[in-house]
Order: sequence, then structure tokens, then C-alpha cells
Amino acid sequence: MSENKLSFRALQLANEQRTAYGLRYNDFTRYRKHCANRTHRLRSTLKMTHGKGREFKKLPPLSTDNIKDGNLELLLFESERAWAYSQDLITQSLQPANEDQAGTLRHSATGRFRRAVHWSTQLLSHCQSLYASSHLSAEGLMQITIYTLILNGRFLRYRDSFEDALIQLSVARHLLDELVECAATSRDQALATVFADEIGPEIRYCAHELGRERAYDVDAIAAELSEKHRGEIVEGCDALIQKFRQEGEVAGKGVGKKKLTTLMWEGQPVPVRNPELVDVLLRVQEAEAKITQSREPARTEGASDKGRKGKSGGHGSKKGVAAYDAILLALSDAEEVGRKLVEAQQNSGSSSTSAAGTRDIHFVHAYIVYQLLSRRIQRDLLLVSALLTSHRPQASAKPKKEHVDARLYPAVVKLLDTVIQGLAQMRNLSIVDESPDLAAAVEARLTFTKARRCSYLAHCYVAVKKYAEALSLIQHATIYLRETRSTLSIFSEDPISSASPAYYPLTSSDLDALESVITQDGLTIKNEWFAYNGGSIDADNKTYKKPLFFDIALNYVQLDMDRLLERAGKASAPPLVPVQAVPAKSRLEEVARPKTPEPQAPAKGGLSSLLEGWWGRK
Repeated sequence: MSENKLSFRALQLANEQRTAYGLRYNDFTRYRKHCANRTHRLRSTLKMTHGKGREFKKLPPLSTDNIKDGNLELLLFESERAWAYSQDLITQSLQPANEDQAGTLRHSATGRFRRAVHWSTQLLSHCQSLYASSHLSAEGLMQITIYTLILNGRFLRYRDSFEDALIQLSVARHLLDELVECAATSRDQALATVFADEIGPEIRYCAHELGRERAYDVDAIAAELSEKHRGEIVEGCDALIQKFRQEGEVAGKGVGKKKLTTLMWEGQPVPVRNPELVDVLLRVQEAEAKITQSREPARTEGASDKGRKGKSGGHGSKKGVAAYDAILLALSDAEEVGRKLVEAQQNSGSSSTSAAGTRDIHFVHAYIVYQLLSRRIQRDLLLVSALLTSHRPQASAKPKKEHVDARLYPAVVKLLDTVIQGLAQMRNLSIVDESPDLAAAVEARLTFTKARRCSYLAHCYVAVKKYAEALSLIQHATIYLRETRSTLSIFSEDPISSASPAYYPLTSSDLDALESVITQDGLTIKNEWFAYNGGSIDADNKTYKKPLFFDIALNYVQLDMDRLLERAGKASAPPLVPVQAVPAKSRLEEVARPKTPEPQAPAKGGLSSLLEGWWGRK
């Protein structure tokens, strides 16, 4: 008999159609047209047309033997169509342009509303017959019962029958609470929560009109009235609830993966009150489980392969980076769904339908954005670590100058820019701003990341011989690091490092390590700058020529320091030497003079002088 059971879920089908076709923005005209088209297609599919032309073909009556899911859907869409038309007419009657026709529009809306109640009552009678013949589950009957009670209660409230409307809506609220408590999946639980939130303000309004003192306590009113009148309103209500609980226990054994774990924020649960959010958050939960499972083998492999080369570590880190794609995609979808729900609530002009003091859809959207940014930051930091590990030089016996790929530091700076952007967006979230410790922790990581970015950006400037800019960045990094220390000293326990997962752990040892690196980089840059152009601001070193063999020449050439000091104008005055007295010469002293040379005989000329020269005569 279980094979012939119909899988008809009235609340689930109504919620899906309303969300997809206009009621998210209170567009009743669009939803009414959609329901009209859907009823026409269902009639054609089920062959329930009344013939062609003037020939009328009477349809056979429905029974438990020939009824199908399509027949129940047709009755549901007929009821939805009439209800949407009534709401559209009520909206038109409230417009100032239709003030003259307001009475006529309200009268037509009442007729359409009554027609919707008629279709829903007819649907409920068919479902009760199917349930009695075991063709429909207890959950299916409970959903259509709740749908009928809500529609009838709204009609009575529209007719100002507040007492009867309050009873109908209270019994529906009690059945919805049973669905929430015994739901097999988180989606069914969120579905019941949506309808419970919708009728909560209507119960409060009816109680206020009746003059109840505690009209704001919806739960207490629903519990009080449902206990008195549920047996009168719903036939066999207690037996139906008991049957539903038994079916829930059997069905809940095989759907453990569809249960969403409780989301916590600062020790308080985060309510997920929408089926669409449940679907995307289930995918987030599965992706987180895969990341957790992938970390355990990685840790075991890393512990056993400590003696191997660094290639295995880099390969593992790249796999870890790729593992974040699934969870980031799921969180992006969840953020989009949450943003649409927030926009729909703002555009419709309605306030939050959740109970007072609870966290609304704005809080849930901010929580999802925080999780998305934290996972994105965690992925980027892991990618930075993978890049630096893959380009880390191997230790050798001879110290050599480190040769780093020119693309490494710009890539690291770009990743740190995305981390800074994510932290800045996280700092502006309302849930972060409301927590002083968390805001201070995010601010500390923001300044710490800026210090790291300045450090790596300085290396980029050193590569192009811009040492002045590099030193300026080092100074900025020192200032950011000082701000980080002062921020971390505000709170005793870091809320990010103690959270699970800790997406950005930050300790005092990290600050000390970065400070030592910045100090060493500053000294290295100063030495390179002085060797490049003597520390001149001008980056061009053509005007500066250092004598390469100056030190070698001093080993072979005697350096006259006195002469250098004298040319520099720093020479000291020469010491005074005492002058000795010279005795005066006497007038009678004879002066030695050279002898006067004797006159020589004049040279002979002619042949005789020539012959005398041959024979040795003078």
C-alpha cells in the first residue's frame, strides 16, 4: 500500500510557487496570472476539459481510486488563484485613484476570498479520504489542514470575526510547531517556521483587537487556545499528531545528511528560517566536512614525511588551496540567497516576521558574509604560504646571494591586497561592529597584514633600484606593527584565534618574527643603497664612481696625510724653531776673491799652425 501513496505537500508547493512567481515582492497580479496558467496546463494534462465548442462534456467525479497528485495540485492552484485575486483587489481598493470604486472592489475581493476557502475545503476533504484509505501520509494531511486553517482564519479576520479567526490561526500555529519539532529534515523544519512567522503577527493583531492583556505573547495565546479547540476544529487531531511523530521517527533514520547543524555566534544559535537558506547551507556544511577530512590525512602525511624534500609540502598546500573552491562557491550562493531575502523584505516595506528579540534575516545575511570573508581570507593566506614555500631557497654549505623570481613579491602583494580588502569589509559588518573584542581583533589583523604588505612591497622597489621608496615602506611597516601591538594589548583573549575554525591566528611570536624581518630588511636596503650610489636620492648612479682599487693602492703607496690635511684646510700650524744668532763680520776681514785669468796668446793662422798640430807642437 505504501507504493500507492501520494507525495503531495501543500505547504511546500505553495511556498515554492509564491517565492518564485512574485509574492516575495507582494506582486499578487503576477502570481495570479501564474496560477491561472498553471491550472490551464494541469487541466490539459489531466484531460479535464469540458469538450470543444458548444458540446459540453461532464467530468467524472473524483474518487480515492482515480485521484492523482495532479488533481490535488489543481485544487490547490485554484485556491491560490482565488486568494491572490482577492488580495490584488484589496490592494487596488486602498489606492486613492480607486476611491470611488473601493466598495465594489472590496465586495469582489470578499467573493474571491470565499471562493478560495471553498477550493481549499474541497481539497481537504479529498485528502482526508486519501488518508483514511492509507493513500496519503500523516504529514501530507497535516500540511493541507494547516493550509486550510490559515486561509479560513485570514478570511475571518478580513470579515472582522477576530475571535473565530484567532482560534483558527492558533490551532494552525500549534500544528506548525509540531511540524517544526518532529521534522525529518532541516528544510521541512524551516518550511514550517516560515508559515509560523507569517501568521504570528495576525494572531497578535486579533488578540489586540479582542483586548487581551498579553497580546504580544503569541506562543502563550496559541498554546492556550489550541489546547481547548483543536479537537473541535481538526477531526482526530491527537491521533493525527501521534501518527505523524511515528512516521517522523522512521523517516529520520535515513536522512542524517539533510540535518543542518546548529549555527552558533557568540554562544547563541543563528536561526535559519527559510528553506532556500537551508539548501545552500547544507552544501556549505558538506564542503566544510570535506575540508576537515582532507586535513587529517595531510597532517599524518606531513608528520611521516619530515625527512623528505620540500616538494611534498608544496604539493600538499596546493591541494589544500583547491579544497576551498567548493566551500567558497557554496557560501557565495548562500550570500546571494540571503541578499535577495533582505532586498525582498526592504522592497516590500514589511518588517521582520520573526519574534521580538530574535535574530532576523539581516543578522543571518551578515553572518553568512562574515563566514564567506573568513574562508576567503584563510584561502588567500594559505596561498601566500604556498608561494613563499615553493620559492624558498635550499640550504647550502656556501652562502650565496638569494635569487628570487621577480614575479614572486608582486604576486604576494596582490594576495595581501585581497586579504586587506576582506578584512576591511569584515570590519564594517554590523555583527562585528556590535562586538568590541571582535572588532579590535579584526583591526589588529588588518594592520598586521598592512605591515606584511609594506614589507613585501619594499622588496619590489628594491628590485628596480628605488631604495628611498623601499625605506619609506619599511618605516610604514614599523608603524603598522606598533599599532598591531597596541591593539592586541586591549583584550585578554583573542576571539578569532579561539574560534573554530581559527581562520587567521595571530600571536606575539608572529609579531616578533615580522619585526626582526623588517629590521633586517631595513639594514640590508641601506647597505645596498649606499653601495649603489652612495645613499643619494638620485636613483641614477652614473655620477657616482667609486674607486674599486682604492684599498689595494694603499698597500703599496705611502699616503701623505699631512698634505691631505693641508689641502682640506685642517692642517695644524708648524712648530716654531729657535733662530741662532749670526756673528757680525768685521770691516778688516779680507774677502776671498777669485784670481784673474792670464791673457792667452792669439791663435796662429795659416799652414804653420796646421803643421804644428800634426807634430805635437803648440
